[in-house]
Amino acid sequence: MNENTIYRICARDDWEAARTAGAYAGSDLDRRDGFIHCSTAEQLRGTLDRHFAGQDGLVLLEIDAAALGADLRWEPSRGGAVFPHLYAALPVSTVVATYDLPLDATGRHSLPEAVFGPL
Repeated sequence: MNENTIYRICARDDWEAARTAGAYAGSDLDRRDGFIHCSTAEQLRGTLDRHFAGQDGLVLLEIDAAALGADLRWEPSRGGAVFPHLYAALPVSTVVATYDLPLDATGRHSLPEAVFGPL
């Protein structure tokens, strides 16, 4: 597991609002659960397919996990896998890159080649 980089999927409009505000407060689900759900690179495809299937207008945030400090916790979740959970708003300054997540011809999200190489 690469604990240096984590990822967050969000609506493009929410990310643009966060950039203006300086931090991303999370989705309705995040706020209800009390933390921002994130994924590792290895977990990302499963998260997209399970929670974001067919949704257009999404962006992938590449986050410097070390910059989040003690607010980032690694906790068991889906199937016992350990996921990164952020117990604070996500500072825009910790996002090192953003990528569009377009839908392919089958309605599945195309992951950025810059992160995952040729698929």
